[in-house]
Amino acid sequence: MKVRLATVWFGGCSGCHMSFLDLDEFLIDLAEKIELVYSPVVDTKEYPEGVDVCLIEGAICNEDNLELLQKIRQRTRVLVSFGDCAVTGNVPAIRNQLGLGNEESVLQRAYIENAQHNPSLPREDGIVPPLLPRVMPVHEVVHVEHYLPGCPPPAERIKALVSQMLSGVEPKLEGAALKFG
Repeated sequence: MKVRLATVWFGGCSGCHMSFLDLDEFLIDLAEKIELVYSPVVDTKEYPEGVDVCLIEGAICNEDNLELLQKIRQRTRVLVSFGDCAVTGNVPAIRNQLGLGNEESVLQRAYIENAQHNPSLPREDGIVPPLLPRVMPVHEVVHVEHYLPGCPPPAERIKALVSQMLSGVEPKLEGAALKFG
């Protein structure tokens, strides 16, 4: 039976998914062992039930991220914080340090003060989801089984994690080079 794999992209740059695609020929081998059930690279609208592993890229920045993450945790056996934004908040979490006061001032700064044309706050549903008061790494919201640091994690590290998980080995980071043992 194939492993049901999902990948998700929250607040981040998609570099982790680009690094995943850098697996090159290993993707062909991987395709024989997994069923990709949800990802930004496939056209699936609803996160499915019964997912074995989900690689989560990006920090939790808005209410849509929060809602989907909670659904993912309920429907997935193993979560992997995939990259530094998911692990620590990284660049998206800079918003937490801006001293602007709250999430509304971030929108004010971006859409009014810095606008060159038609300054206005996007308020229609589906345009900009309501921002959370602070950006959070994934583990501050839900339990995470594994962490895969890097900005982005190198393809060889992704391959090591995925290979070990598919072979039933408990993955772990070891040593200063952050290589899998």
